[in-house]
Amino acid sequence: MENLVHGIHHIALKYDGVEKYQEALHFYCDILGLKLLRTWGEGEKIISMVDTGNGILEIFARGHGLGHGMINHIALAAKDVDKCIETVRKAGYEIIIEPKTVNFATAEPYTARLGFCKGPGGEEVEFFCEM
Repeated sequence: MENLVHGIHHIALKYDGVEKYQEALHFYCDILGLKLLRTWGEGEKIISMVDTGNGILEIFARGHGLGHGMINHIALAAKDVDKCIETVRKAGYEIIIEPKTVNFATAEPYTARLGFCKGPGGEEVEFFCEM
């Protein structure tokens, strides 16, 4: 069987408000020395990606309303998002977001192809391909 995934792209962490979001950025960037890659949105809708060296933490300020628990979703680095979604659909898993291309409103252009499904335990799994 062909390997459709080549690693974890990011894990999305959700915080309850801008103050907690800023605390998380301080912890991961200032204290641990990780690099802030990109930020988009503002106020309660601000989101940042932080480079861990072999994966990314996606940090949300608006954690409430994004489901239960601290982790919002896991994102797998995919070679072909459409094929991943097609494969999990054929296996009977629910598709949450059909494959789409997203242009993030960051300072530097950042575009990705992504799609989401529900995993076997109800977890949200994102297939993510940087373009």
